[in-house]
Amino acid sequence: MGLSCDGGAPKRYNIEVVKEYPHDISSYTQGLFFHDGVLYESTGQYGESTMRKVDLASGKAIQRLDFARKYFAEGSVILGKNLYILTWTNKVAFVYDAATLEYKMSYSYPREGWGLTTDGKHLIASDGSSRIYFLSPEFKLERSISVKLNGRPVRYLNELEWVDGKIWANVYTTDMILVIDPSDGEVESVINCAGLLPDRLHGPDTDVLNGIAVSADGRIFLTGKKWPRLYEVKLVPAKK
Repeated sequence: MGLSCDGGAPKRYNIEVVKEYPHDISSYTQGLFFHDGVLYESTGQYGESTMRKVDLASGKAIQRLDFARKYFAEGSVILGKNLYILTWTNKVAFVYDAATLEYKMSYSYPREGWGLTTDGKHLIASDGSSRIYFLSPEFKLERSISVKLNGRPVRYLNELEWVDGKIWANVYTTDMILVIDPSDGEVESVINCAGLLPDRLHGPDTDVLNGIAVSADGRIFLTGKKWPRLYEVKLVPAKK
């Protein structure tokens, strides 16, 4: 998408809604991504955590698995033939068959699980801090980076998406998405998503922006926790 910085301050973008779709308001969105043209979504909360294949047009689950009440599901991604799902504080990561959603195995996980994406080789995870971790498919730590904006660490990195060789990250409790250089953690661009969900659509359970998915043809989709809408958006350079 051509996002970059010129060695100075990060570029700034706003968003413009292209199209909107229904989104299940019971979905406490944790992970969101496309794979082979299908939208996948993992949702959190104890007793409500799920993994879903979602019909984009209707927002309804085509296929769904429910987690035991003791698990709080977090970020998710497909790498190879496996679907990987983190849990928040359960110290476990699950692996399922990507095609069938059948359970395959689990791994011990030493950190809080937040966001998860992949560059096609590594699992790339956040834990709510300013660090992003690059892991093998067996969850062995290979390296990590500290994410910095204008030289200062940015905490609360949450849902992640790999886009054109960069890491996009929601910053929890904000309307901000960061575009991060995976080599050194420097923030190259900041995307302001304020006002994406209009006030008239906010309900008593509406929570924060969280959920970035980019389709194979480069379309950007955003949503939030228990939002009634999923939005296709485009980026617009912010006026200086």
